[in-house]
Amino acid sequence: MSIAKTSEISASSSKGFEDAACKGIKRFSKTINNIEGAWIKEQKVVVKDGEVSEYRVVMKVSFLLED
Repeated sequence: MSIAKTSEISASSSKGFEDAACKGIKRFSKTINNIEGAWIKEQKVVVKDGEVSEYRVVMKVSFLLED
């Protein structure tokens, strides 16, 4: 029997939402094994001087617990 768990993480990028998500998963995978998937819960931009300076995502990441 497999048991999965979810954790909520946030990540940011100056390039875009997809890059922020990829960076978040890559960093999370350094600590957590058996990542199964993720879904974007929230997207947000930071604006400075009328320009988008940062893209942020909040994700729920699911992973299998080890036996």
